[in-house]
Amino acid sequence: MPTLTPAHLDMLRQAVRGKVLLPADPGYDTARTVWNATVDKRPAVIVQCTGTADVIQAVNFARDRGLVLAVRGGGHNIAGSAICADGLVIDLSAHRSVQIDPKEKVAWVSGGALLADFDHEAQALGLATPLGINSTTGVAGLTLGGGFGWLTRQYGMTVDNLLGCEVVTADGQRRWASATEEPDLFWALRGGGGNFGVVTLFQFKLHDVGPMVTTGLLVFPAAEGKSVLRQYRTFAENAMPEDLNVWVVLRKAPPLPFLPASAHGSDVVILAVFYNGDPDKADAAIAPLRQFGQTVGEHVGPAPYAAWQQAFDPLLGPGARNYWKSHNFSGLDDAAIDAMTDFALRLPSPLADIFIGHVGGVANRVPPDATAYAHRNARYVMNVHARWERNDEDAACIAWARDFFRATEPYATGGVYVNFLTEEETARVGAAYGPNYDRLARIKRQYDPQNLFCTNQNIAPAP
Repeated sequence: MPTLTPAHLDMLRQAVRGKVLLPADPGYDTARTVWNATVDKRPAVIVQCTGTADVIQAVNFARDRGLVLAVRGGGHNIAGSAICADGLVIDLSAHRSVQIDPKEKVAWVSGGALLADFDHEAQALGLATPLGINSTTGVAGLTLGGGFGWLTRQYGMTVDNLLGCEVVTADGQRRWASATEEPDLFWALRGGGGNFGVVTLFQFKLHDVGPMVTTGLLVFPAAEGKSVLRQYRTFAENAMPEDLNVWVVLRKAPPLPFLPASAHGSDVVILAVFYNGDPDKADAAIAPLRQFGQTVGEHVGPAPYAAWQQAFDPLLGPGARNYWKSHNFSGLDDAAIDAMTDFALRLPSPLADIFIGHVGGVANRVPPDATAYAHRNARYVMNVHARWERNDEDAACIAWARDFFRATEPYATGGVYVNFLTEEETARVGAAYGPNYDRLARIKRQYDPQNLFCTNQNIAPAP
């Protein structure tokens, strides 16, 4: 580890307007804490940047002194890539500005903004862009990995709606990347993760959404899980309109008010329903789902889009210990469904669950080389959430997730969503970037030849 002298730190403090936090300083432990409680790293210095100029100075400081560099936006990444041990952290978490141009239907979003910040501003004007499903997720990390959510079938991946980025590259230069300026860098930023610089500002295309949509949950007992998932597969592949999206959650039933008390804590299969079409056609669009079996309970109806974006927040709050494993699927084989429902009956913790996100639609019609995000054949993204509270549960919860991963691997595409990779999964980096890896490595060589931005699912610069 390079030595930071008092003179070095004084130089850094004079160069930036934001706070420079050291391990003994008040606020340091809060600033190094990230969403996943299994990640516990102590950086040498944290720079809480106030603007792009601070980012430039921090990048230059880290590069010139050979420090490991991490970039924190929302701090929500499962691998904990927002923090590093013994290096320098560029902390953008206070940069939460969102500006909306309703005439042009464009949003300008700062690098530390959360989905909740975006939705608050955009939904005041009945606008949105495809983002995730958890309001505490950082816009930056989600976008740089590709990004998908409830609107993806209708409007594509998050990166399909990205118009431009302000980015500070490893040479300390501020650049604007778009389809016409620095187009290779722009291509790489749309799915290449945090490998190419510090993105301080995003420009997104917006769509008319809400503020009211039709959403809700249909909850089936686990005993009907295999039947429900097979019918779901048929419906998703043959009859689901693109303004409807339905995800699957297999877990213990939360104590939701529309469920009988006898069902609380029981094994269930949940269909999470989102409809952004003509309200008069909502019932007809959703009605087939009710025929999949006898529900334990149901709550479906009009709701604010912003509220639905927060509906899963209680299941993904900060402070718990987390370990994920993920696969992409082009279809759901019977054997894969059997494995999913069987492992859902052996959850290692009341907090654990299995998510199956439906992508498809517009996202599948984009060529795989149009953006760095390459997985345009993925119709379903399965994420196994091993989630627990106590250190002594680590081994059992991690083993369950790994066993499940291996059991479903034969039926997956081999690709994986980069934002769902844990820190240990360096062997899957090639699978995360797919056929676009070689081009990404060449662009990495151009913009970051020394691999300054390496605390991520790393792309090594091409020789």
